[in-house]
Amino acid sequence: MQLKFVLSPLVLAIALSGCQITDEHSQTAESNVAPLADCDELHTNEEAINDCEIARDGVIDVVHPKDELLDETVALVEAQDVEAEVVITDVWQRVSDGLYFDVPDDRRVDVQRKWYLKHPEYMARVVNRAKPFLHYIVSEVEQRDMPMELVLLPIVESAFDPFAYSHGRAAGMWQFIPGTGKRFGMDQTWWYDGRRDVVASTKGALDYLTYLANMFDGNWLHALAAYNSGEGRVSRAIRANKKAGKPTDFWHLDLPRETRAYVPKLLALADILKNRDTYAFAWPAVENVAVIEIVDIGSQVDLAFAADLAGMTLEELHALNPGFNRWATSPEGPHRLVLPVEKAADFSMALAKIDRNDRLNWVRYEVKPGDSLSEIASQYHTTVKVIKQVNDLSSNTIRVGQPIMVPVALKALDSYSLSQGERLARTQNAAHGRHKITHTVKSGDTLWDIARKYNVSTKKLAKWNGMAPTDMLRLGKKLVVWQGSENADNADAIIKQLTYTVRNGDSLSRIAAKFNVRINDISKWNDISRKRYLQPGQKLKLFVDVTRLNSTG
Repeated sequence: MQLKFVLSPLVLAIALSGCQITDEHSQTAESNVAPLADCDELHTNEEAINDCEIARDGVIDVVHPKDELLDETVALVEAQDVEAEVVITDVWQRVSDGLYFDVPDDRRVDVQRKWYLKHPEYMARVVNRAKPFLHYIVSEVEQRDMPMELVLLPIVESAFDPFAYSHGRAAGMWQFIPGTGKRFGMDQTWWYDGRRDVVASTKGALDYLTYLANMFDGNWLHALAAYNSGEGRVSRAIRANKKAGKPTDFWHLDLPRETRAYVPKLLALADILKNRDTYAFAWPAVENVAVIEIVDIGSQVDLAFAADLAGMTLEELHALNPGFNRWATSPEGPHRLVLPVEKAADFSMALAKIDRNDRLNWVRYEVKPGDSLSEIASQYHTTVKVIKQVNDLSSNTIRVGQPIMVPVALKALDSYSLSQGERLARTQNAAHGRHKITHTVKSGDTLWDIARKYNVSTKKLAKWNGMAPTDMLRLGKKLVVWQGSENADNADAIIKQLTYTVRNGDSLSRIAAKFNVRINDISKWNDISRKRYLQPGQKLKLFVDVTRLNSTG
């Protein structure tokens, strides 16, 4: 049996009017367990190595905040004395009872199932991270009468981490890339990223999955594959199989390797949950009660002020509201906060008594020679738009001596430990080598050029700076580069670009040995084949560690 779902007119209009989703929509997740050895180090049998690599497909680099920053929130929601008459005491039982898909006897599913069964500590960590939001997500899926397998999707996508950011530019628990996020209602501004907002992203994910299920005539495996690799790619694979006279079910489609593992991951998780007693798997229980409530706040508010008013720490509040990038909620909205259920009513009553102007801290700034609104906004960590709105300015023109009211953070910025700036600072300061270099982006710089200059991979450089390899660089941006990450000999590396003129008798191997670099690197830096003969007088670009140059030759 196949299920079909009806889209609301608004969602259908958004889906049809938005730009076509590209195959960039790569949903990814990180195991978040201790780094594992390479598969060929763990196994010698070729089939075992292949199984290991299949199990790890899609488990790529995702930036996670340290879990201890979220532990207080988990403890807070666990401590609530919520009275509710329920028949089912474990919310996972609700999920298990609503599982809909058949799980085939397929090797790809078996490989994924074995991996999860061998890593119970991973599932314990994921479930702990999911606790504040799990009941809410289950209820949203249940209200739409959608398959409960979808509740498990954030495990595959992000390990249930709303702060996750993948190297494919996907963000949040449901891992939306920017374009798809905007298409399904997730605003992305300086103040706010709806892809990390659990309320907005859950709605967007279920809207998108409903759209995909209808697009593929109720075939949920096709819909899930499209959620991972893009609807266009799945449609092309189906058309190709039809043309070739082949079956068009998910298992026969020619799809990216990550997608071929993605759906089996979800099915393996569903099978383990459904049969956890049979597998003797300790799937951690979560009490079947609502622990969060969505509160309308009506206007922008400093997160530190709101936390004090709610009787919470700033970290607790921000962990429940991960969509807010800065020290305050967004002036354009959404004007809501997620709070522990037993704190919501008192907070709402207390907030209602406070004038909206008193929900932020203000300074009176007098314009100095050479000032601009953008410089003032940067100084006080706000935006030009906010300053213009507050001061009723119709243009960016200001005059010396003019008084301007500027909203400022109530506390020191490093107190907002889950803000975008502080999370980036922690990422950049986490040691990945013995020697840290700060590179300031100049005109014409690309991530690839910078990585090549310092002889590191673009993937590593992006990870060290909490970004994706395809992210745009802005002038003046500070990037951290780590040297000496492999051994102490590289700790004092000094990387310089050299132009080498090929001489008679030179070969790539001879030049590589002379400058203590790899032949593959020379080929990559100069876009030449290793098999190509060098010509005397030919110019080669090299990036060498001058502290390790050979003294002869």
